[in-house]
Amino acid sequence: MKSSETSSARRLASEPADVDVPSRAAAKPLRRRPQLSEEVATHLRGQIMTAAVQPGDYIRMDETAEALGVSVTPVREALLTLRGEGMVNLVPRRGYVVAELSRTDVEDLFWLQGAIAVKLALRTADVITEEQLAELEWCNRQLRAALDAGDVDAVQDAEFDFHRVHNHIADGRKLAWFLLAATRYTPAHLYAADPEWGDVAVDSHARLIDAYRSEDRDAVVEQTRRQFVDGSTRLTRHLENSGIWS
Repeated sequence: MKSSETSSARRLASEPADVDVPSRAAAKPLRRRPQLSEEVATHLRGQIMTAAVQPGDYIRMDETAEALGVSVTPVREALLTLRGEGMVNLVPRRGYVVAELSRTDVEDLFWLQGAIAVKLALRTADVITEEQLAELEWCNRQLRAALDAGDVDAVQDAEFDFHRVHNHIADGRKLAWFLLAATRYTPAHLYAADPEWGDVAVDSHARLIDAYRSEDRDAVVEQTRRQFVDGSTRLTRHLENSGIWS
């Protein structure tokens, strides 16, 4: 390991109106932000990936806009984005319908995330310093505190911060961007509200830090993959219980 200054990172963070909309999931108003359509797309991705809206359900723009406290325009833009991602389809004269989500889709998403994350972790292993290890430990303590407090939003922020600091150390900006793009399909709120997931995350982070400190590259790979395998298993189980694959 080499020595360098500690880095820091914080989260920056034509369809008819009479289309049916599922009433399974309540939504809270979104805060006003510059890229509002991205916020709406994030919300809808979470709804789709957790089966709050299911394959075959129609997403009604005006009701979605009202539920989120935004105008119809960012909702329309978000749906166009999701159509490009294959998450919704446009049915002529009816509107947008949620596309099929298969077990293979879930497996592929987590395989991709894990493959990129391992590459970044091995790069991190080559350059990480004691100061940076200490920063990762601080991030992990913040995650533990948020979990103990039961603050779901703080859990999401702390988990994001840990991985952002970690990926910054690897200095692989393109890979980190691809990983961030892939994790957009991961329903962070679902995990953050699961204390068992939180325990796995904190333990995995701690073991990863130990692996860096001892220069155990096999353990680095194991602990990096561990969270993605756990995330895939939990989401698959949740979707099975939702009945979308019945």
